[in-house]
Amino acid sequence: MTTDTPPKRYHHGSLPEALLAAAETVLLRDGIPGLGLRAIAREAGVSHTAPKHHFGDTTGLVSELAAVGYRRLSDAMRDAAARSADARERRGAIAHAYVHFAHDNPAMFGLMFRNEMIDMQRPALSNASREAMRVMAAIIGARNETMGDAPVSLGSAEAMRITAAWGYVHGLAILLIDQRLGGILQVTPDVDSPIDLVDKALRDVRFGFDAPPAP
Repeated sequence: MTTDTPPKRYHHGSLPEALLAAAETVLLRDGIPGLGLRAIAREAGVSHTAPKHHFGDTTGLVSELAAVGYRRLSDAMRDAAARSADARERRGAIAHAYVHFAHDNPAMFGLMFRNEMIDMQRPALSNASREAMRVMAAIIGARNETMGDAPVSLGSAEAMRITAAWGYVHGLAILLIDQRLGGILQVTPDVDSPIDLVDKALRDVRFGFDAPPAP
């Protein structure tokens, strides 16, 4: 007699964390369309009711997974900035960290911006995405660039500069993920790959990152 009940591979530790790890495995293997509660439970080796018990529904689970992505992005930007002493270098470092995170984690990055699949009001996701923006704002903004826990307050000029910078790096990230830079690469013989092209653009085109000169 056969059954579709998965083997019980889960033995110890936090079941929610195990389910999130299984969800990431499914995401990497099957893409965003494969993120279903049954598939995730099967990957974790637990009852198909376990994800619903801990996360409510698919939206709840993938929102928590997206929060993991935002926390990793924050860490990547923060770590990159910490390696640079100069303010301008820090702004360049965070841009590179953002784009390279997207390039290295296209499935996770894509999920983080799929509003039809995630609930941005879920506390874990809301907090994680706000923290990523706080890190970006504190480094790009014309301010004392300490990375403490204080909330960031922006003036209109600063907000516009951060919006322009975010739009620039996010657009480059999407062009990389969607593999839309091949045409430019073909007519640019001194650049070897799309990520090299983007790195050069970030290095040579300082769009939105540098504060305007003081009056």
